[in-house]
Amino acid sequence: MSSAMEALYSGNKDEHPEPIKAEVRGQLPTWLQGILLRNGPGMHTIGDSKYNHWFDGLALLHSFTFKNGEVYYRSKYLRSDTYNCNVEANRIVVSEFGTMAYPDPCKNIFAKAFCYLSHTIPEFTDNCLINILKAGDDFYATSETNFIRKINPQTLETLDKVDYNKYVAVNVTTSHPHYDSAGNVFNMGTSIVDKGRTKYVLFKIPSSVPEQEKKKSCFKHLEVVCSIPSRSLLHPSYYHSFGLTENYIIFVEQPFRLDIVKMATAYIRGVTWASCLAFNKDDKTWFHFVDRKTKKEVSTKFYTDAMVFFHHVNAYEEDGHIIFDIISYTDNSLYDMFYLKNLNKDFEENTKLTAIPTCKRFVVPLQFDKDAGVGSNLVTLPSTATAVKEKDGIYCQPEILCEGIELPRINYDYNGKKHKYVFATELQWSPIPTKIAKLNTQTKEMLHWGGEDCWPSEPIFVPSPDAREEDDGVVLTCVVRTDPEKAPFLLVLDAKTFTELGRATVDVKMHLDLHGMFIPEQDLKTETE
Repeated sequence: MSSAMEALYSGNKDEHPEPIKAEVRGQLPTWLQGILLRNGPGMHTIGDSKYNHWFDGLALLHSFTFKNGEVYYRSKYLRSDTYNCNVEANRIVVSEFGTMAYPDPCKNIFAKAFCYLSHTIPEFTDNCLINILKAGDDFYATSETNFIRKINPQTLETLDKVDYNKYVAVNVTTSHPHYDSAGNVFNMGTSIVDKGRTKYVLFKIPSSVPEQEKKKSCFKHLEVVCSIPSRSLLHPSYYHSFGLTENYIIFVEQPFRLDIVKMATAYIRGVTWASCLAFNKDDKTWFHFVDRKTKKEVSTKFYTDAMVFFHHVNAYEEDGHIIFDIISYTDNSLYDMFYLKNLNKDFEENTKLTAIPTCKRFVVPLQFDKDAGVGSNLVTLPSTATAVKEKDGIYCQPEILCEGIELPRINYDYNGKKHKYVFATELQWSPIPTKIAKLNTQTKEMLHWGGEDCWPSEPIFVPSPDAREEDDGVVLTCVVRTDPEKAPFLLVLDAKTFTELGRATVDVKMHLDLHGMFIPEQDLKTETE
């Protein structure tokens, strides 16, 4: 098992910039035309140096292009400044979250002092390895720093570097933006340098620019929607995603926090930025709801127990309540499992999940009887979730939808609306997905797909053009194999029945990825545009 896991996680993968025709088995829908574009870490060793953590590896983009029943595969490393500097030096010279690099050996006290000062607010990496963002007609590789990289989704070529900080004062951002029906992008970032006023900033990138400014970037028209002050100036919450409904922005401030003072001194102390994150199990998790029209936060204080979470599933409004689903953990052990030193003979024992991912549904009453007594449950919808009035606010407890799923996706046409289905990876004894699952949130029934020696990625739902129901369409997932005799493949499932429609096998060493998107053919620019 350990060598198999090592092959999955820590080896450097070759890139395949020219299209490779996949062998298609089964019958793909004729309407499935476009590109599945995925992102994730693909290189963990440079020269004699190695990254400490799987999430630190250099970004490797890969894609499956569907054209008239045929499928073509490509992969290419993101040519970030980080990639170019590391490759040129033949060692890791740019720090990542779990790996601190020292380009200049600080040999004397003056050099050490200079290094310390220059890293107080660090110049973060542009190794954008987590997700893909669409802004206007363009596509970008993203991570959680202030940098994103424009890419060509057809050739996987790396283009311009964009610094959010030129348009909005944020130092870190999420890799899970939201899109409205007009194609505008909403995202959140933390501002930790604004005269000691640490805050969470929600901003909007318009889908188009005025006709007379066609040559200008849509980022030049970026606008701040609102900001939420951090409960602690020096310890802002870490967050990977946020929620959106028709009328509200949902921000969950969890007690998994970044210590700014520790981060400012990490370089001189010789520790990683990851070591500056800490979870306080005795603290509360606070829910913030911002009215999208007035841009003001709901004044009632809502909170729940301490938890760590990365992924929102969806959120919607019903009868004066906000309902939102998230995947949460009771501690922060998940991140530690992906340190590459754990990929040894004791891998299975080391990576036993101490906290099982749990899909929770919170039901939060925005409208309630103000005269209700302390101890009253204010939820009036049929749910086992509660919101109990306390002296200092409203204490929320969730309904458990299921356990053991991660990387959730929905039919995005239902984003911010009442949804029924969640597509996700399924976890067993470790954080590595072994199956794909479809959860019915109303009945809590689940459908599964899995195979021997099959390690699937985040499932992506693609609606059929004439869809009448929420699950009319297909689910796409990349399946990696550990057996060198078995080739990886792209799996296409009927989203309704969860039966296999077909698979596109490609004879390459494919990497495990993180997130991505399906780009329909009509959203791709032609070569002449």
